Amino acid sequence: MHTEAALAVSPPAPVANRSAALTRRASLNALQALLDYGAKLIVTFVVTPMLVAGLGRSLYGVWEMLARLIGYMSASDARPMEALRLVIATRQGLNDPAGHRRAVGSALIVWMFFLPLVIAVGVLLVWLAPIITKVTAELRPTLRVAAVLLVGTFLITGLGTVPESVLRGMNLGYKRMGLQAGLSVVGGALLALAVRAGLGLPGAAGSQLILGAITGICFWLLARRYVPWFGVARPTRPEVGALLRMSGWLAGGELIANLSLASDVLILGAVVSSSTVTTYVLTGYAARLALGLHFRAVSSAMPGLGGVLGERQFERAAQLRRELLALTWLFATAVGATILLWNRSFIALWVGPQLYAGLWVNLLIVLVTIQTALVRSDAFMLDAALQPRARVIVSAVAAVLVLGVGIALAPSLGMVGVCLGLVAGRAVQSIAYPALVHASLGGALDLPWRPLVRPVLASALVLGAATALGEHVLAPGWITCVGLVVVSFALLLPATLLAGLGESDRRNVITRMRQIWQGVRGG
Repeated sequence: MHTEAALAVSPPAPVANRSAALTRRASLNALQALLDYGAKLIVTFVVTPMLVAGLGRSLYGVWEMLARLIGYMSASDARPMEALRLVIATRQGLNDPAGHRRAVGSALIVWMFFLPLVIAVGVLLVWLAPIITKVTAELRPTLRVAAVLLVGTFLITGLGTVPESVLRGMNLGYKRMGLQAGLSVVGGALLALAVRAGLGLPGAAGSQLILGAITGICFWLLARRYVPWFGVARPTRPEVGALLRMSGWLAGGELIANLSLASDVLILGAVVSSSTVTTYVLTGYAARLALGLHFRAVSSAMPGLGGVLGERQFERAAQLRRELLALTWLFATAVGATILLWNRSFIALWVGPQLYAGLWVNLLIVLVTIQTALVRSDAFMLDAALQPRARVIVSAVAAVLVLGVGIALAPSLGMVGVCLGLVAGRAVQSIAYPALVHASLGGALDLPWRPLVRPVLASALVLGAATALGEHVLAPGWITCVGLVVVSFALLLPATLLAGLGESDRRNVITRMRQIWQGVRGG
């Protein structure tokens, strides 16, 4: 009797086992990403005050602007390594080592094809950097040397991304656990030593060049150890063409994303001043860290989701997306409210109260952070479905709004004007992306809006209360501040969960969180 019962239920077991395996790998990938990002967070926390003190308020703003300018180069190489990651993710279930190696070969051919363009864009940015940052004449040669070194870092990093893309595409990102944490410490130490030695911007940029070379070597060794098929094979012309087309749309999306995400700093520096950039960047530090945390956790689950979409399991993918958005909203709202409560105290203790931008900038930065987290979740879905075209078109419209509103309002409103431009751009993506994802999963190009009412009202209530209270409390020291942050988040998380999600969604979120925890523990 017991044997017959076991046989009767045995067919679904492989599906359940595979689902558990995907959850476990996604959990390990997320753990790896969070541990490494935690190390980066600590390093940045320690090194940033040294940079502000060593470079000065104005020159630190120039350093941030220079980093954003170099970021625009990421679209000029056509993003072949990102396309490689997506292709490998959809092929990870195939026993085709030769095909995998040809995909790597395709990515390298596309990268070499665009190399002259990358160099040309780098030369242009080196020439433009002093003009955009508005540095004095005596600082221009120094700034250009730093820009040249950062362009070199970009080129080295491009090749070093090949093995990393393979590891992530094969859902083996967790194999680098601890490596990036160590590299973050090395990079922070090099950066701090360069600034403390009085090497200024060129020294800071040179430290990034050294770090890029070390990182690339480490990832090549890691991929050779854990991916048996890792290598390069000559691809066919159609394979190169297919990856090139995907890379083109991804590159367009990357350029537009940079216009949306990095233009705020450049607009402030060009229209207002580099000192204002420093205040803006430091006030938004906690929000950027939270966004980076979310980015790494969610991207860790994308290879497994890419496999689900590759097998056209649309119903399952839709359920996973619903859980992803619920978790994203919960995390972003609880973290955002915590930032609104204690960011003023954090800035005062960290770099001084004079570098806090004020209530409205703080609130707008948090709103943009929540918008961006939700938008990125659906952007990941569209990329995992290998459908970046529509996303890029929508992002272009959003980027125009970000630039237009930001440039128009920055002269009169400063940081608030730039933030309003970001809110307007994210609003377009927040409306269009969900409809595009819904259509890509076999639904109509529309959305049910009624389920969104409760989370929106809950967000307004939680964030409004946190904003009002945050301007009237100030932690006297680091121990008190850290304790209050932990307690606040611990209280806000369940309160937001109860206020914003229905019973079914709450149950699914709690179940998924338990599965993630079990996956991390090896259960």
